[in-house]
Amino acid sequence: MTQSEAAALPLSSETEDAPTFDAAKELRTLPNLPGCYRYFDRDGQCLYVGKARDLKRRVSSYFQKNDLSPRIAIMVSQIARLETTVTRSEAEALLLENNLIKTLSPKYNILFRDDKSYPYVRLGPEEFPRLSYYRGGVDRKSRFFGPYPNSSAVRDAIQIMQKVFGLRTCENSVFLNRERPCLLGQIGRCSAPCVGAVTREAYAADIERAAAFLEGRTRDIVAEFEKKMWEASEKWAFEEAAVWRDRVAALTTVQHQQAVETTGGDTDADIIAAARLGGVACVNLAMVRGGRHLGDRPSFPKLGVRSEALMPDAAEIIEAFAAQHYADMHVPSVVIVSYPGMPPEEKSRAQTALADMLTGMAGRRVTVVSEPRETRRRWQEMCEKGAEIALSRRISEEGSQMTRLRELIEILGFEPEDGDPLKFRIECFDISHTAGEATQASCVVFEEGRMQSSLYRRFNITGIEPGDDYAAMRQVLERRYRPVTRGEARLPDVVLVDGGKGQVEMARRVFEELGLDLGVIVGVAKGEGRKTGLETLIFPEMDGGRREPLVLGTMSRALMLIAEVRDEAHRFAITGMRAKRARTRQSSRLEDLEGIGPKRRARLLSHFGGMKQLSNASEEDIARVDGISAALAAKIYAQLHHAGESV
Repeated sequence: MTQSEAAALPLSSETEDAPTFDAAKELRTLPNLPGCYRYFDRDGQCLYVGKARDLKRRVSSYFQKNDLSPRIAIMVSQIARLETTVTRSEAEALLLENNLIKTLSPKYNILFRDDKSYPYVRLGPEEFPRLSYYRGGVDRKSRFFGPYPNSSAVRDAIQIMQKVFGLRTCENSVFLNRERPCLLGQIGRCSAPCVGAVTREAYAADIERAAAFLEGRTRDIVAEFEKKMWEASEKWAFEEAAVWRDRVAALTTVQHQQAVETTGGDTDADIIAAARLGGVACVNLAMVRGGRHLGDRPSFPKLGVRSEALMPDAAEIIEAFAAQHYADMHVPSVVIVSYPGMPPEEKSRAQTALADMLTGMAGRRVTVVSEPRETRRRWQEMCEKGAEIALSRRISEEGSQMTRLRELIEILGFEPEDGDPLKFRIECFDISHTAGEATQASCVVFEEGRMQSSLYRRFNITGIEPGDDYAAMRQVLERRYRPVTRGEARLPDVVLVDGGKGQVEMARRVFEELGLDLGVIVGVAKGEGRKTGLETLIFPEMDGGRREPLVLGTMSRALMLIAEVRDEAHRFAITGMRAKRARTRQSSRLEDLEGIGPKRRARLLSHFGGMKQLSNASEEDIARVDGISAALAAKIYAQLHHAGESV
């Protein structure tokens, strides 16, 4: 067993009759090494995960200080067990801490959701690189610029580069099979490399200019374009001069549209501000990329407390955000933070600690600024205001949603866990198909007062009679809740099924067979004309009889919440069904072509990218595919285009 594995073993065992946590005894065994520590309560729930440069000193501080914050003091009083893991460095400890926070969901850590990725601008590795919007992991073949705070910032950048540099944005399958310029090429938004309207060298030069623009070297590009404009005009090539003039005008407009112009050489910087009110916190992240302020993006951490008195301070919240956000994100050279109202000494300590942490994560020096000047100060003020606005909006939305939720809990008579409405969980199911084709079921989740899109699930329904909604409902409920019987998942407080007595009866049979609580089942039967507000709530038959159906009426806030969840389940099911149907139809249409086996189908789809592109291809284009002769290409073309023939 390695030292790390040994250190990860519990340092004390806990039973119902065991004494309270003996801090002095546990602290004596801790090493003066970097690592992670975890606190657990008597029920085995993780209370807190932390990292340390020196485990012994850091863990000891929790039990030797008398000036702990109320939140930490309450946590310490609940500790029943300690676990530690030794690492080789503080940087390794930080990475391990983030992984443990995600897997253990500790009660007293500040948790930020990571189900949303940040978008990038991507320049592909092709001969004529494609400009595109991108989310996901980056690779070494392409060039990525960003990240950007939101999708609109990326699309704005792409629109600018189309207008100024004429870069292509079409899919490779379309690009390789065009015979004439597309609409963008015709209106001057693309240089049309697909039809040879621009040379490889000229296009490569535009790619490098676009990269320079994204890196913040706009002035250099403007100077180059102005020089080319005057050179063309001196040669009396006025049409060419007009092209360069329009490019200069477009870039100049972009510069003037910036709400904040950069000074001091900053091209990449992040600005972080936190706001707290009424037991809710918001962290606002603003991004400057390539010298341009791209806007901001608010995040709302899960604090584990709802009391104003137990709220962590701004420094704690910002440090937790930075640790989790930059664990798998690029760290810019400058990070500007806001610690409003914090005494100078505490502010200095927090700033130094954050700079040390980010420097360790980045592997290079990162400057953290808390008292910026001039332009940086304006960035900070904008970020602070954005955090306040986003927080006020969230509190307003939560107030409305919580009112709906409390009314629903009262009407249904279901008591949430620990009496906390935020722990009330609703799962809703819907079935979607087209005349029995491509049947899919959806499951959406409402928890913590809002829809939880990262927990949504789709289920492909197979082995049933086409169009049998009852059999589809049985299958999805069995697949979703069988793990509950094994203790691998939690049964929600309410299971909504979109339908009337038939669907509710099917859900009742499934739950009865699985040995689950029938009382959580609620059916939502559509009203006259399928109008929202006229729905009836249907309940299953139980040993004590059947509860009478409820008609809440159009003014019921509880029914509005149910309708919102039900409509989201319907939307999620139908979008999945349509995508599945499109894939199925595309595949079946190819399979109907004579002389085309699995290998040739795969080659055709790989070459053209889909049936639409194949249908638009000529016989000569089809014959270029490996394994397709001229005779077979003519046969395929005839089958796809023969008058009156449906394939």
